[in-house]
Amino acid sequence: MPKPEDPSKEALRRLDKDLDAFDAQRKAPASWFIGAGDAGSEGYRIVAGMIGGLFGGLGLGWFFDHLAHTSPWGLISGLLIGSVGSIYLAIRTAAQMSAREVAKSGLAPPVTDDEEE
Repeated sequence: MPKPEDPSKEALRRLDKDLDAFDAQRKAPASWFIGAGDAGSEGYRIVAGMIGGLFGGLGLGWFFDHLAHTSPWGLISGLLIGSVGSIYLAIRTAAQMSAREVAKSGLAPPVTDDEEE
């Protein structure tokens, strides 16, 4: 005949169950925080790239103006080049993020039909 369970073992099982529930709750990401997960950090990276591209273009344009004495033209062209470059990189990063999410979810990418019916 089996022995009745020891009350201390039952208490340990309950404690393990409560501890597992606590760990699961603690590890759950705070969805209200924008920096939680990959999307928040990628978003900050895109914003930093946009700002850096603008200031980098302005700085290079100013430096070119300073060397070549072409007062506003280097600054204007540097601003335009920096803007275009940062927008291109932001779009490329967003497309990569989208492709990663589609691959992670297991869904097939949308199919485009090039032929007209």
